[in-house]
Amino acid sequence: MRGVQIFSGTSHPILAEMVCERLGTQPARANLGKFSNGETSVNIGVSVRNQDVYIVQSGSEKINDSVMELLIMISACKGGSAKSITAVIPYFPYSRQSKKKSHRGAITARMLANLLSVAGVDHVITLDLHASQMQGFFGKPVDNLFAEPFIARWIRMSVPGWREAVVVSKNAGGTKRVTSLADTLKLNFGIVTTDRRRPKMNVAMSDSTVFFDSIDQDCTPLPKDDDPFVVRVRTGSKDASAPKALQNETNPAEAFFSERLSLPDILTGARRPSELEAADGCTDVRVRDVITGRLVEGHLVDDDYHPDDSTCAEGDTTPGPSIHPESDAVPESMADSVISTTSSLPGDHALGGSFDAAESSDEEGSVGRAVEREKTITFVGDVRDRTVFIVDDMIDKSGSWIAAAETVVKKGGAKKVYCIATHGLFGDKSLEQMEACEAIDHIVVTNTFPISPLMVKRSKKLIIIDISSLIAESIRRHHYGESVSALFHLTD
Repeated sequence: MRGVQIFSGTSHPILAEMVCERLGTQPARANLGKFSNGETSVNIGVSVRNQDVYIVQSGSEKINDSVMELLIMISACKGGSAKSITAVIPYFPYSRQSKKKSHRGAITARMLANLLSVAGVDHVITLDLHASQMQGFFGKPVDNLFAEPFIARWIRMSVPGWREAVVVSKNAGGTKRVTSLADTLKLNFGIVTTDRRRPKMNVAMSDSTVFFDSIDQDCTPLPKDDDPFVVRVRTGSKDASAPKALQNETNPAEAFFSERLSLPDILTGARRPSELEAADGCTDVRVRDVITGRLVEGHLVDDDYHPDDSTCAEGDTTPGPSIHPESDAVPESMADSVISTTSSLPGDHALGGSFDAAESSDEEGSVGRAVEREKTITFVGDVRDRTVFIVDDMIDKSGSWIAAAETVVKKGGAKKVYCIATHGLFGDKSLEQMEACEAIDHIVVTNTFPISPLMVKRSKKLIIIDISSLIAESIRRHHYGESVSALFHLTD
């Protein structure tokens, strides 16, 4: 292509060479290095005057060096009178920090977008942004390409019996991505969610305790004038025969509940699946697809497992939570609500009580938070004797992947598990841990993030999908002024 100069940063030179090979050219000459004090040195070795410049620089293990190198290369080309400068960033750095998680938190992804604009970038090409809303951080055009067509094509060509498989999301934040792939392949999908199991707290309430009457255990129909969910107040004594109406309350917590608590008309399916399965004759068949399990230190354990049976994790001396609460204890969710209500009615959440978005990865929720030794994991879906595709945008830590794989295999009865993601970061020995997990059969990623050849050679489960053709075609279309929308809906 005439009038084009493609530069490669030091983060992922192999991908840049593959892109140039598909375009029939060679990476433009540039001298990249460091001074003795660690500063990044960039010297563009060819003329870029009135040229369309494309700089291929992905995130890498040395993420800050990659970012600074990209910014300096953009500034150098801008000073060399380049006609346009396009940053090709297959894995966008700091993409997980796209929203504030505390009052004093930083939206680092927006800051990086501003830095790119100040450096002189005119266009950005990236793949599978962690949050697609990040495109609004830029004042310049952004092409957020998708690796889903390549993943779907690989599944059709390489996975035997894929038509009977199930696509599973390992957390609530990734359901949109999972349902999109499931629609492309016309497959069913499921979801795995993990809830923290908080230690039981002895809540002392002098005047009264708010509680919910649960649905009767038998299948006897309720009278028409009786509400299956009734809010009552139990006075100091534990005698259940002395409830009084919630009309003359004087306690602040009771007043808050009476004014703001509205209970929807919920079917019997709102109870725990174990109770519904035990109730013959009044069980919804869909509840059979709801499976719950226990996670202790990131691994699925039996329901009768006791934390005291094993030693604590290394460096963790906190005893595990009690798993046999007293029958008349205040429910933990209600206790938390009452405590937060009596202390501050508007709520003490860092973001003012706006729980509007679940974390889409366990890495997001784990920053600055104490590690919980035990959690409750829930799986919704039918995967018995089927192949399972656990899908997310990136693999960094291995904890949630291993937990989801063990759940669908040990609890759901899946016969084979594929862990599929666009970006294979594999931090903190996560690849070795996933290799050692018997529930995981294959690990599938693309080559947007550099993976060392030694790591690839040692792994027996790792499969890498090449997406250089997608990047090369996007560069060609952008240079000739053609539409890029066709790349979002690739077909076989």
